[in-house]
Amino acid sequence: MSKDQRRSAQRLPALTEDNYAYEYQAMQRQVERKVRQLCRQVQEAVSTALGSLDDDLLNSTWVAGVEPEPDASRLVVFIEVGDEVSSESLFARLDRVGGWLRSEVAAAITRKRTPSLVFRVLLRERTDAEA
Repeated sequence: MSKDQRRSAQRLPALTEDNYAYEYQAMQRQVERKVRQLCRQVQEAVSTALGSLDDDLLNSTWVAGVEPEPDASRLVVFIEVGDEVSSESLFARLDRVGGWLRSEVAAAITRKRTPSLVFRVLLRERTDAEA
């Protein structure tokens, strides 16, 4: 073993349970940050894609949020819409453009695999001021 190899071996910290726990927590924080970043990118891409369609029903919706379920390979897109729209017709239209939306997401993000998208509809309740 050369003198430089002995010096570098001496500089490495001993792998203890505390070091391992700290490194694991740091790695988990980075993974969580990347998942949140992916969700924001997908939310922007789906919002832009829905706004570019020539469909009045889909143009009246907006993306309330995106969450991973159970991990980043499958994302739930929460679509918010007013109470005057039936959720069945909205689901039918989202199902029809779902593949195209996924391709738009693939173009907007830089990942090896594009996550699958699942849509959930949130009905916005009217307030007394809107009625």
